[in-house]
Amino acid sequence: MKDFIKNNAMTIEWTLGVLAVILPAAAWLSGPQGGELTLYDIFPPLGLAAFGLMWTHFVMGALRRYAGIEKEERGAYMIVSMGVVLALILLHPGLLWLALFLDGYGLPPLSYMEAYAPQLGFVALGTLGLTIFLAFELKRFFGKKEWWKYVEYAQVIGMAAIFVHAIGLGRELRLDWFMLVWIFYGVTLALSIIYSRWIYNEKEETNARKV
Repeated sequence: MKDFIKNNAMTIEWTLGVLAVILPAAAWLSGPQGGELTLYDIFPPLGLAAFGLMWTHFVMGALRRYAGIEKEERGAYMIVSMGVVLALILLHPGLLWLALFLDGYGLPPLSYMEAYAPQLGFVALGTLGLTIFLAFELKRFFGKKEWWKYVEYAQVIGMAAIFVHAIGLGRELRLDWFMLVWIFYGVTLALSIIYSRWIYNEKEETNARKV
């Protein structure tokens, strides 16, 4: 298995990335599409695709550590996918804000309180996730600071927040098959984090002590 991952890491990550975009698009297209297409119809799958692409980063990180692939500078997939993720996480709430504003709800947080009063908890989780992910974009400025590791740890909280946010608000997750995909995301994300943060790091510390 390790040799397979080593020899096909690039193919695996690009395949997962393409699927992470195609699957929410397929769920969106298979849902009810009656009437005129609006901004409310467009913004949801963008967030799902962003989560899926970020999921690939966690999973591929764990697979590379498991297979013993040396850490490399950002490759083509990371550069492209991170650029797409940034665009998606800005468009996802941005289109919603615009739609709410055009409908007379004003701007957040008042628009959220007006339109999503019964679901403010799930909306707040989405806002939390967005804030954490946008904070990561500051890595180029603060990535070498001692405290930056806490921003990286917060990415896990951000992923968990978005995972629950989508379950509470995502129309596409009402489809049984896509809910199974989402559960698969959650399980494999948790396993990847456990392996990368604890199992792998513990092995590295043990090997370092032996040396």
